[in-house]
Amino acid sequence: MKTRSTLLLALALVADVANAQVGMQPGWPSGRAQVRFEVEIPSSVRREATTGRAYVIFAKTNQAEPRLQISRVGTPMFARDFDRVAPGGVAVVDGTDLGSPVWDLADIPPGDYWVQGVISVYSEFKRADGKVLWMHDDQWEGQQWNRSPGNLYSAPKQVRIDPTRPATVRLVADRVVPKIEMPANTAWVERFRFESPSLTKFWGRPVYLGATILLPRDYKTSTISYPVLYEQGHFSTAAPMRFAEGNELHGEWVKDTYPRVLVVTFQHPNPYFDDSYAVNSVNVGPYGDAIMKELVPEVEKRYRVIREPWARWLHGGSTGGWEALALQIYNPDFFGGTWAYCPDPVTFSDVEGINLYKDANAYYKQVTEWHRTPTINSREINGEVRQTSQQRNWMELVNGTKGRSGHQLDIWSATYGPLGEDGYFKPAFDKKTGVIDRSVAEYWREHHDLLQYLKKNWTTVGPRLVDKLHIYTGDADTYFLDRAPRELDAWMKTTSNPHYEGFFMYGDQKPHCWSGPVSPSERLKEMAQHGLRHMPSGTTTPWWTY
Repeated sequence: MKTRSTLLLALALVADVANAQVGMQPGWPSGRAQVRFEVEIPSSVRREATTGRAYVIFAKTNQAEPRLQISRVGTPMFARDFDRVAPGGVAVVDGTDLGSPVWDLADIPPGDYWVQGVISVYSEFKRADGKVLWMHDDQWEGQQWNRSPGNLYSAPKQVRIDPTRPATVRLVADRVVPKIEMPANTAWVERFRFESPSLTKFWGRPVYLGATILLPRDYKTSTISYPVLYEQGHFSTAAPMRFAEGNELHGEWVKDTYPRVLVVTFQHPNPYFDDSYAVNSVNVGPYGDAIMKELVPEVEKRYRVIREPWARWLHGGSTGGWEALALQIYNPDFFGGTWAYCPDPVTFSDVEGINLYKDANAYYKQVTEWHRTPTINSREINGEVRQTSQQRNWMELVNGTKGRSGHQLDIWSATYGPLGEDGYFKPAFDKKTGVIDRSVAEYWREHHDLLQYLKKNWTTVGPRLVDKLHIYTGDADTYFLDRAPRELDAWMKTTSNPHYEGFFMYGDQKPHCWSGPVSPSERLKEMAQHGLRHMPSGTTTPWWTY
C-alpha cells in the first residue's frame, strides 16, 4: 500500500505531465534530431518552379503506401512549406519541423521504416478582394493532399533511421497522382459539374460546383415532377444516401408503395476544405449565394422537381447537419423542412470542447487560479480520451499552415472568421499556443452562430420555421457535438410569438454521428409524410401511392 507522501508525489507528477501537455510549447520540435530529408522535385514531372508543402511520412509496413496510412492519429509525418523551388531542386524537412502524432522528429525510435515524400502543389489565387494567396487548388478529390491529382510523391523507401545521428535521406518525388475520372451515370444515379461564375470571380481561378442525383423509379418514362431531398455533407460523388442495388434503401426504392423523390447531394470543394458550409464568407467566398442562385437553379432546370417549399427538404450529418440547419434557417421560405443529425456547433460555446466565449485558451481549462486541465477534443463511448484539443490542432498545423490543412478547425475559422491582413483568415486562436482572440470569437458570434441568429431574428424568422426543424444527436457524441444542440433546445423552449420548440432527439450512449432510431428509407418516408401535411389544399400526389 502506498504511503500518503508517495501518493501525493504521484499526483503531483500527473499534474506536472498534464500542465506540460498544455503549456506554451508542449512537445514543440527541439531541433535535436540530426537526420535531414530532401524531397526532390524532378524536372521530368514539374518544368516550372513549385510552391507548396513537403511531407515526409514514416510507416512500419508498406502493405499500403505510407501516404495512405496517415490519419488524425495515424502513422507519423513531418512537413514544411517551401517557395518557388526550381525544377530538379529539393524541399527540405528536418528536426526543426513539427510532426504528428509524434511532434518532435527526435522522438522517433531508431529503427527500420518505410519512408515516403509527398509534395502538395500550391497554386496562386489572385482574389477579387486584391489578396494573393497560395493554396492547394482542389482537383475534385475534396482537399486530400495525399490523394490529390497533380501532387507528387516518391516510391516508398526502406531506410534505417536514427534521429540522433547526422544523415541525409534523399527522396525523389517522381510520381504524379493521376486525374480523377467522374463516375459514369447509371440508370439510378446521374452527375453534373459546372464552373461557378461568382466563385471563379472571387478566387480568380476556375472554381466548380456539382451535384449527384438519385432518380426515382420510372423517372425516365414518366412526365410528372417530384419532391427533392437536398442531402448535405462532405465531398463525395458517390450515390446519395449510400444507395446501392441490393441494399435496404434500394429494396424500398423500387416498391410501388414507396414515395418517388429525387435525392441530390452537392459538391462544393474549395481551397480550404472539401466543403464550403454553404454560407457566404469573407475568406471562403459567396458559397451561400452560389448554391442558392446557381447550383439549386441548375438542378431545378435539369430535372423535374416540384418548385415549391413544401416539396424541398434538407438533411445531413455533422458538417452536413450544420448545413442542413443553416440552409433552412437562412432560407426559411425556400425549404420546407430539415432533418439535421449531429450538427457541427450551432453555437460556439462548445467547439469540440472549446468555449470560444469564455475560455482564455483553446488547449486547456483554467479550473482554478492554480490548476488547469487539457481541453478534450474527442472521446470514446466509455469516456476515454481520443485526442486533446492541442493534439487535434497541431495535427492540423502539420497538414498545413495558414489554415491550409483541409481539416475541421481550419475550415470553421475560414468560414466563420474575419479576413486577416495577409489574406488568409484571422484565426480564433493561436495554433501554437492555443491563446484565444476574443475579437475573432465575437466575429464568429455575430456572423455565423445559428443560436445567436435565431435569438436576434426570431420575430421575423420564427414564424417561417415552425414545424421545420428536426435535430438528432447522440448524447455521447465523439466530438461533444451534443452540447450545443442542448443549448439551442433549451432556448427554443422559451420562445414566444411564436412559441416553437423544434424537435430534438438524443440517442442514449450514441456516438458521432447518430441519426435517429429509423433507417434511411424510413426517414425519407417520414419526410414525404411531412410534405403531405404542408402541401396546399387540392394538391395531387402522383409521386406517391400511399
